[in-house]
Amino acid sequence: MTRLWWIGLLAATPLTLFAQQPPRPPTIAVDGFASVEREPERAKLVLAVETEAAAARDAARQNADLMARVTAELRRSGIAAAMIRTVSYQLEPVYSRPRPQEAEEPRITGYRAINMVQVTTDSISRVGATIDAAIAAGANRVAGLTFELRDPEEARVAALELAMSRARREAEAVARAAGRSLGPPVEIQIGSQPIFPREAFGARVAMQAEAATPVEAGTLTVTASVHVVFRLDRE
Repeated sequence: MTRLWWIGLLAATPLTLFAQQPPRPPTIAVDGFASVEREPERAKLVLAVETEAAAARDAARQNADLMARVTAELRRSGIAAAMIRTVSYQLEPVYSRPRPQEAEEPRITGYRAINMVQVTTDSISRVGATIDAAIAAGANRVAGLTFELRDPEEARVAALELAMSRARREAEAVARAAGRSLGPPVEIQIGSQPIFPREAFGARVAMQAEAATPVEAGTLTVTASVHVVFRLDRE
């Protein structure tokens, strides 16, 4: 009777009490880093017209006349109207600067108008000529020049693929040294740096030169990283 009771108890006991969790397979975690170089395909140029006059109305009118000449010249040089847009306009008073020993309060001596337009072009080789044309038409300040890619996603994907390839190659080397073979990835984390436009400094000094303005675009660097956990199998 006692024997039958034990048999019944075993039959009623959940099998999970006797089941053993399979051992987790060994893994290896590696990091892969990569960068790719791309030549810029697009330039964004910020041109400014700055005028001063005793009356605000005169400063604004002179500025409008000059900017109209600048934008017309840009269109004549091949820049589409849709690629020219106003990014900033200011009309502000100009104050006198009394000497420190003088008790006189600063007073308004005139007005300054500043109009900035952004010009986008896919012709990198003509950026210098575009600057020269705008200056000849009346622009008196180059406020910024940046270089970009038309398709930054393609460069980011290329950097990620290269980073993954390097991570796998490193993991394979470690697996061989440990007497294992590399299994499939069980976890992947990716990271990539945003592609910031490359700013060209020093464009402002070119306004004083009569020769054609030289502009060197250089290259853009896109970086990416991956953190991958691979399974290690037996040989």
